[in-house]
Amino acid sequence: MPELPSRRAALRGLGAAGLLAALAGCGVPAAYVPEDRRRAPDLSDRDRALAFSNWPLYIDTDDEDEESRPTLEAFTRKTGIQVRYTEEINDNDEFFGKVSPALMNHQATGHDLVVVSDWMAARFVHLGWAQKMDRSAQSNVARHLDPQLRSPAFDEGRLHTVPWQSGITGIAYNRRALGREIKSVKDLWHPDLAGRVTLFSGLDESFSLLMQGNGTDVTRWTESDFHRMCDQVENMVRKKHIRRFTGNDYTSDLGKGDVLACQAYSGDAIQLRADNPDIEFVVPEEGGELWAESLLVPNLARHKANAEALVDHYYDPAVAAELAAAVNYVCPVPAAREVLAASPDQETARLAENPLIFPDDAMRRRLAVARDISSAERPALAKRWNAIVGL
Repeated sequence: MPELPSRRAALRGLGAAGLLAALAGCGVPAAYVPEDRRRAPDLSDRDRALAFSNWPLYIDTDDEDEESRPTLEAFTRKTGIQVRYTEEINDNDEFFGKVSPALMNHQATGHDLVVVSDWMAARFVHLGWAQKMDRSAQSNVARHLDPQLRSPAFDEGRLHTVPWQSGITGIAYNRRALGREIKSVKDLWHPDLAGRVTLFSGLDESFSLLMQGNGTDVTRWTESDFHRMCDQVENMVRKKHIRRFTGNDYTSDLGKGDVLACQAYSGDAIQLRADNPDIEFVVPEEGGELWAESLLVPNLARHKANAEALVDHYYDPAVAAELAAAVNYVCPVPAAREVLAASPDQETARLAENPLIFPDDAMRRRLAVARDISSAERPALAKRWNAIVGL
């Protein structure tokens, strides 16, 4: 299976927040769009098509033909809806910068369905740039969406977003080379790891796990919790305990042995362990972050009903199981576990027992969906974090 790029692309500087400020300074109308101004005439009935944009390598493909995407093709056979599928989202902020001028000016983006990280989905929701989905037409979503992902703080009741895939931020380490277990975030600061630890450079990717190490309830963290965490990281930077801050290239550092422990994503850990069984992934005793990348329908999409039908297709447990087997992230459809368990292929059936794809109850008790960073908080918090990281 090919190495997947990070699904949690790092925020660089003030990024899109700075773009919004610049646009506002140029006399662009107020960014927020009320619910009753988000819809365009829906062409779904007479134009059986939709435009779906996703991250690279984030969908199932045929072993014999990488251009073939079986779950999308099954949707077209079932509904007659043709999907124009593009892998154009490589970075959350970059994509936001591409579509925000149109959305800010109440213009269509050309996208009917997109996948962005939940912290970016929060920005779309808060700006009123994501349409409310018709759950009456999405019986699979209503029935099968993971209860732990049903009502994030930024989109209560999941009215405007639906998880595509989910994942866990925890710690990966080389058990054999380190010679001991890692059980806690605090274990990262042990003297035997000096210069052999990496953390994520992105603010949204990093802060939750590090705060959880301090016993913070990340569903309702405060700015004082954030600055306490930053003080600790800053101290470790001064001591040269942290080797560097990374994007998804941490997988290379760990695989080569340049680092012994690092912040890591569960989906990457499955691949790392397949190549090197000495690599372990742990959800710390204090907890880990449960996150998602979510589907949303941007304002003025012309094929909203078709997009909603595709979302519901992926919440059919059989389809969700096929996708989970391909990408190895946390499946947002728990019922897919039974489908995989019943597979005659032993390797596929074993995926049903993998707690990094289907977390068990014990692991779920240690997972939390972090409160997102508000637009008011972001400039100051990003400035503090980026100064530490060196962005």
